[in-house]
Amino acid sequence: MSGRPSPEIRPVVVGAGPAGIRAAEALVAAGLRPVVLDEGERAGGQIYRQPPAAFSRSRKALYGFEAGKAERLHATFAALRAHIDYRPRTLVWNAVPGELHVMGDAGPATVPFSHLVLATGATDRIYPFKGWTLPGVFSMGGAQIALKAQGCTIGETVALVGTGPLLYLVAYQYTKAGARIAVILDSARFTDQIAGAPAMLRQPATLAKGLYYVAWLKARGIMIVNGAIPMAAEGTERVERLVWRTPAGEGRVACDAIALGYGLRAETQIADLLGCRFSYSAAEHESLPASDATGRTSVAGVYIGGDGAGILGADAAEAAGTRAALALCEDAGLGVDGAATGALEARVGRWRGFRAGIRRAFPEPVAADFALADDVILCRCEEITVGALRAACREDGVDELNRLKALTRIGMGRCQGRMCGPAARALLAHHSGRSPGDVGRLRGQAPIKPMPLAPMPLVFDEAKP
Repeated sequence: MSGRPSPEIRPVVVGAGPAGIRAAEALVAAGLRPVVLDEGERAGGQIYRQPPAAFSRSRKALYGFEAGKAERLHATFAALRAHIDYRPRTLVWNAVPGELHVMGDAGPATVPFSHLVLATGATDRIYPFKGWTLPGVFSMGGAQIALKAQGCTIGETVALVGTGPLLYLVAYQYTKAGARIAVILDSARFTDQIAGAPAMLRQPATLAKGLYYVAWLKARGIMIVNGAIPMAAEGTERVERLVWRTPAGEGRVACDAIALGYGLRAETQIADLLGCRFSYSAAEHESLPASDATGRTSVAGVYIGGDGAGILGADAAEAAGTRAALALCEDAGLGVDGAATGALEARVGRWRGFRAGIRRAFPEPVAADFALADDVILCRCEEITVGALRAACREDGVDELNRLKALTRIGMGRCQGRMCGPAARALLAHHSGRSPGDVGRLRGQAPIKPMPLAPMPLVFDEAKP
C-alpha cells in the first residue's frame, strides 16, 4: 500500500468477530487507527467467543477442529490492540449519517466516523411452536454462549431442534462437555442433505468435518430424526418433554432443556438506519443490504463484511472483512494491491458456492408445515399470538409486514423483531397468499437491541413548566 492517511479519515469497525478483526488488521496495515466497537467482553465473535480469563478449559475443548483458527485470530487481535481504539462491552443502539450512538461501561456516548465497516454478524433464525417460551428453551447461539462464556450447559438432558450444520456442532460440543443429548430434530430430510452434497464438495475439508460430527454422534447412540417438526415443549415450571411429528408419526422424549435454531440470519439494523438499500434474497429468505463484491453498500463510506451481508461462515467472513477494509482504503485515496483484492473476492466466491450446497441440504422449513394453533405465541416480547396474525390477514386484509406491526404490535418489543421477524414474514406470506419478498421487511428502529435505561441522561426543557 502507498499513500499517507488523512487525519480526516476516521474509520470505525462494528463487530470484533472474524470479519471485524480482519478489517481492523487491514486498516492498521494501511496506517489507520480504527475504532473497533464490540458488544462482547473479548474479541472473537460468536464462533470464536473467548471465555473469561479465569476459564480453565483448553482451546481444543472449546473450539474443536477450529481451535487453530481461533488461536490465530485471537493472536492477530492481541497484536492489534496497541494500534486500535478497542471498546468492548459497547452496544451500538442507533446510527445516523456520520455518527453512531453507543452504550458502554461509561454510559451513553457518540462515535463519529468518516468511513464505517459493518461486521455485525448473524443471529439465530427462530420459528415458534407450542411451549417455546417455557423456561429451558434457548436459542442455539444461547446454548453456545452458555458453554463457551459461562462454562456450563443449558441442561443435563438437552434436545436440539432446527436445521443446519450448527445443530450438529452444538450437539457434538454438548456431548463432549458431558451433557446428555435426548434427541436431534432436523427439519431437513435425508434426501435434502444428499442433494446438497455435490455443491458442498467445493470445500471438502469442511464437508468432512460435518460428516464426522454426524458419524460421531450416531456412534454414541444419539437419536437423529430427519424431517421432524416440533409440536410442543411440555412442562410446568420448565421444559420437561418435547413432542414432534414426522411423516411417519409422532414422537416424544423427556428433556430439561431445548436448543432451537433454523440456521442463521444476518444482523442488518445499523445498515437500515443509515439508509442502505435492501433487496430480498430468495436464497437467504430475508432482505439484505445491497453490496457488491468489494463490500461497498449503496451509501458512500459504509461497507459491510461477513455474515451481516449474508450467511457464508467464518472463513468467508475473514476474507470479506479484509476486502471491505481495502475498499475503504481505496475510497480514502490509499493505495491497494489489486491482485490481493481479486484473490479475496475469488475466495469469498468459492464459499458462496459451498453455501448454496448448505442451503440445499438444510432448507428453511415451510410455514405451513408447522400447523401452528392460534394460541401459540409468535412475538414473545409483546405476547402476540399466531391467531392475531391470522385475524389481521383475514379481517383487515393485511399483506405487508409493517402494516401487521402497526395493527398487532408484532415486532414492536424489545428485540425489534429480531426473533419473531422471520417467522412473522413467512406466516404473513402464507396466510396472505403473497411471496415472502412481496410482504416487505420490518424497518429498523432505535434502539436496535435492548439496553439499560438507568445510565441514560434525562433531558428536560427548562423553558417549559
